[in-house]
Amino acid sequence: MTTPLLQARRVTRAFRASDGALEVLHAVDLEVRRGEFVAITGPSGSGKSTLLYLLGAMDRPDEGEILIGGQSTSSLGESDLASLRQRHIGFVFQFHFLLQDLTAVENVMTPLLLGGMSFRKAREQATGMLEQVGLGHRLTHLPSRLSGGEQQRVAIARALVHRPALLLGDEPTGNLDTRTGEQIHALLRQANREHGQTIVLVTHNPALAALADRVISIEDGRVHGV
Repeated sequence: MTTPLLQARRVTRAFRASDGALEVLHAVDLEVRRGEFVAITGPSGSGKSTLLYLLGAMDRPDEGEILIGGQSTSSLGESDLASLRQRHIGFVFQFHFLLQDLTAVENVMTPLLLGGMSFRKAREQATGMLEQVGLGHRLTHLPSRLSGGEQQRVAIARALVHRPALLLGDEPTGNLDTRTGEQIHALLRQANREHGQTIVLVTHNPALAALADRVISIEDGRVHGV
């Protein structure tokens, strides 16, 4: 049987609060198969984003373990975790986190250059990706000259440009208008279907959740529908 790409085993995560520890996730078990498209839904404050950060090795659980490709992230140091994220994972957050001194195309080129691609090839690939998200005419614009929706599309292009094995998104189309959101939905589905990318998205958008192979709900730190 093929090893799942992602596994959460009895994962618990708590944060300090003024009146003591606040448990956000409680003994979560979850598996995501390679090539699967999974949507995570649930009310605000239920632990969706916390789980996503743990799955992407951007945070560590207090108890339990996260495995990516069968390897426990608990056994990796910070530099190894950073290398894992850079090589195999793409992220799209609620906020775009673009580098403000770089143009749109330079932002999208960044993960390619960090991966060792030549400048010329990286620019060509980044340009094509921006054209796919409808920003071929905004290549040389700085983030400050782009609308919020355009900045989010640049962030999505940056996450997809190196075709990561795993794409994690936290409300990736939350700041987009309906038409642009639908275009991004189609692009994500294409990445999943044609390139076999595994996608895990946190979303409140029913249309985006409907594209997924499986919908998981989180309530009060517990996962349902796995």
